Amino acid sequence: MWVELIRAASSECSFSEPTAWASLDVAESSLNVAFPTELRELLLESNGVQGEYGLGLVWPVERIVSDNVNFRQNKNFFDIYMPFDYLLFFGDNGSGDLFAFPIMANGEIHRSDIFAWNHEDDSRTWAAPSLKLFFKWWAEGQIKI
Repeated sequence: MWVELIRAASSECSFSEPTAWASLDVAESSLNVAFPTELRELLLESNGVQGEYGLGLVWPVERIVSDNVNFRQNKNFFDIYMPFDYLLFFGDNGSGDLFAFPIMANGEIHRSDIFAWNHEDDSRTWAAPSLKLFFKWWAEGQIKI
């Protein structure tokens, strides 16, 4: 479903082999948050989605874990950025800005909204109401950071 949906939005994307359920379970445990259903379904079809020029529109599950841990624990970030504990980063735009699902104060993701984090000014801006529309709007050039 996801591969076909993304291909319909853009012919520039490439896909990876699916991830395993166990890998998702380990990732969620490592980050202490359940991934949104849309993200889980996508990763089970393709462990990452690369856009034109290798752009990491959706990272492989291993990178989702490593980058989120790095952003949350990197002491160099503590004085220059707001905390990242309430974002689940999953991809990037190729220029240092990242895409994330919001983690609510209770530690759960209740919304399918996607936010863009700007690395230059630390802003967190609403980008799309769902992963499905994220891909459509990205392909149409409607997502700007």
